[in-house]
Amino acid sequence: MAEERRTDENVIYVGNKPPMSYVLAVVTQFNSGSDEVIIKARGRAISRAVDAAEITRNRFVTDAKVKEIKISTESITNDEGRTSNVSSIEICLAKKKSK
Repeated sequence: MAEERRTDENVIYVGNKPPMSYVLAVVTQFNSGSDEVIIKARGRAISRAVDAAEITRNRFVTDAKVKEIKISTESITNDEGRTSNVSSIEICLAKKKSK
């Protein structure tokens, strides 16, 4: 197995844009030679990240598979100094290597 590249170039952070803009980013990563793309999101953006992963898999990069999904909780401190827990997700999409 090749060495695992966990650089920020193949990580896509999901925010408030529509899911299709993240789908475009994922497809662009795959087309530029990445065989693995990680989609990260927190809080309310989690559903958008799942949408982006599924749209990519079903419509655009049909040979991509969900390699792994990591879920966790992050503590975030707001401006007033109160901490709140926010859920986060990492979806790793991997494309089969063409030989």
